Amino acid sequence: MENWLVKRAKLDPDKIALILEHADFTFSELNSTVQLFASKLFASGIRQNDLIALFSDNCFNGYVAILALQQLGARTIFLDTELPEETLRYQLKDSQPKTVLISDSANTDELDKLTWSKIMMSDVLSLKRDHNYRPIDEFDEQQVAAIFYTPDVAKHDTGVILTYGNYFYSAIGTALNLGINKQDSWVLSLPLFNVPGFIIIMRSLIYGISVYLIDGFDIEHINKVLINEHATIISLTPTRLRELLNALPKGQRYNDKFRCIFLGTGQIDNWTLLRCNMLDIPVLQSYGMTETTSNISALNFNDAEIKAGSCGQPFFTTQIRITNINQDNIGNIEVKSPTVAVGYLNNDKLYRQRFTDDGFFKTGDVGYLDEDNFLYLKGRQADLIQSGDEIIYPEEVENIYHSVNGIIDICIVGIADSKGKKVPVAYLTTQDNAFLTSASLKEFGEHNLIDYQVPTEFRLINEFPRSTNGKILRNRLLNLKYQII
Repeated sequence: MENWLVKRAKLDPDKIALILEHADFTFSELNSTVQLFASKLFASGIRQNDLIALFSDNCFNGYVAILALQQLGARTIFLDTELPEETLRYQLKDSQPKTVLISDSANTDELDKLTWSKIMMSDVLSLKRDHNYRPIDEFDEQQVAAIFYTPDVAKHDTGVILTYGNYFYSAIGTALNLGINKQDSWVLSLPLFNVPGFIIIMRSLIYGISVYLIDGFDIEHINKVLINEHATIISLTPTRLRELLNALPKGQRYNDKFRCIFLGTGQIDNWTLLRCNMLDIPVLQSYGMTETTSNISALNFNDAEIKAGSCGQPFFTTQIRITNINQDNIGNIEVKSPTVAVGYLNNDKLYRQRFTDDGFFKTGDVGYLDEDNFLYLKGRQADLIQSGDEIIYPEEVENIYHSVNGIIDICIVGIADSKGKKVPVAYLTTQDNAFLTSASLKEFGEHNLIDYQVPTEFRLINEFPRSTNGKILRNRLLNLKYQII
């Protein structure tokens, strides 16, 4: 395929590509800016197939740097700017990048402790352009586009290798599902260094649509954009969606052109869906992960109401099946798709272990397909609580408790009791004026859940440990200080 940015600048030179708080860029202007930066990266010694780590927040220079590295044919390793020193050290040692390209606006406190080769974007900008530079002509489907580290695969973070082919087929599946058109504009508020954020940049090039770039998940600014601008789609996690709704000014509605919230990374509770319905905010739940290049199934507009709670049908490019079905008719979610990652960096053995003999990828998630082939996610297999002969699905319990007035967020984990049996325990954060007790919360559970699902303890904490997308890091809860309420 012809170089995506160059191609889009030819097809839609005057179409708005990128919208910042105080400036807009057409595809032609964006291409010119990117090519200039790429020529300076070339002058700094970066060449095709070089492994380059990128350490950037959601800033304009970071956006440009991503596209510039693609023009050079470099392979970009995306570093989470909020990682601790130890994790950054491991990822750099594992990936062995030629250098780390750093945004001047990113917080580099942890990165500064490492002695790896680094170059600031401002230093690159000060270089003279190299007139020998030429952008690559084509993006080959098998060419590595990006490497993202995920903590969910093994004991150590694992680099997931994604190609241009992965991203192209992901974009096609999403476009067929959502009915993307040239009038759409996508709000990019998720971090660039995670797949759900980065993929919006790739979709923009493939679809020829505008992107609103927002840094730092500024809730007030995002709501203003959704209310006052012509933004049509925003990708969010359930946690971020709840934060936006809580901050939405009373009586306000999103703009008339707004089409949907494209929701990923976990289940959404029924109370939040009801709030969105009352505010006329369409929510399309989806399913995907880093290894599947983000979404591989999603609700569409026609099915959003009748299949609420579902992650939709598999995209046209994807097969999904359920195996090892248990007594609740829940089983392991396995997928086959051209969007599945082509490998794990330096870990071919683990990569091969994730596949069945007939080529399906084992996601590690559990759920079921209904009679209409709609997928319902029940959570991570590793998070399920085997309590005697019964299985507890934590997100199912959390969904019920989210409707309790005064609870900000809640997370259920399994802990062994005095007899060694796993029982559900709730960690939660509450509003300042909430008057909640263990007795009242247990009574609520007894009226709305099966007895074995009701948490045995309710542990109040100050704050949940979260990923940069707002997802609760369930495996870190046991180390937190708490108070029994």
